[in-house]
Amino acid sequence: MCLAVPGKIISIHDEDSLMRRGQVRFGGIIKEVNLAYVPLAQVNEYVIVHVGFAISVLNEEEAQKIFSYLQEIQDVDEAGQ
Repeated sequence: MCLAVPGKIISIHDEDSLMRRGQVRFGGIIKEVNLAYVPLAQVNEYVIVHVGFAISVLNEEEAQKIFSYLQEIQDVDEAGQ
């Protein structure tokens, strides 16, 4: 199963490059992500990331909904153990 998760862009480098990259925060984890597919994404925006590539931009409300769903899944999983 493949999973794409939301993260918040905290910095961007190589702004004018085809290899546009940035630091994206996923909760308490920060990862380097390729931003080439979202050329208009800016710092403090949320993106959906799949296998190291940001594939779309989403607004904060949508990101918070996804975070809530992921927390519910974790809560159910922990209750079943």
